[in-house]
Amino acid sequence: MARETIVGPGPYESCIPAAGTRLSLAQQATPRPAAGGAYSGALMDMQTTQKLTGAIPLLGRYQIDPGGSSVTFRTRHLFGLAPVRGRFAFRGGTVDVTEPLTGARVNAEIESGSFHTGNRQRDTAVRSAQFLAAGEHPVVAFSSEGLDGPVLNGTLTVRGESRPVSVHIEVTGVDPRWFTARATVRIDRYDFGVTASRGLAGRYLDITMEVRCVRS
Repeated sequence: MARETIVGPGPYESCIPAAGTRLSLAQQATPRPAAGGAYSGALMDMQTTQKLTGAIPLLGRYQIDPGGSSVTFRTRHLFGLAPVRGRFAFRGGTVDVTEPLTGARVNAEIESGSFHTGNRQRDTAVRSAQFLAAGEHPVVAFSSEGLDGPVLNGTLTVRGESRPVSVHIEVTGVDPRWFTARATVRIDRYDFGVTASRGLAGRYLDITMEVRCVRS
């Protein structure tokens, strides 16, 4: 859950995905119709003035499916000249779809040791104490504090450092038993104390999470 990883040949550094984590609803509710109007379902009966951007999952608690979810990121290294792409793995989490939807809750965890870019030297360096300290802090955690339209506000914790983050979410599929969502966020690794290789390694990490949530 934090931002950024970088590097080319030689020691590299990186950040973590946010949390990202864990995103769930990328929705907003539809305004109430004029007097006498009817809602096309109980879930539409939510008091909010924002326009719904897609179908809303059924109310209740969902479990994040690690095997059906992914966390990918992109950043730059070598003074911003070379792109770096990689991924993390979800450990798990929960999503509570509530009424009103603004009270929806998300708690998600990402394995910091799952950092992978395909470059063994870089990956080992980023997992080390100099960057993510995966041995001492194996989890990057995200806990939401409220849904404001398509933005899920919450707290991301990386290496024991907690900072506020805002994740943009969008529901991409809905079924009575599950739903899928996409979440995006840009993280500044400096905010979490990951400051090694300033200049050489990129400062920002752009994270995309594809999350599958299954009803408990």
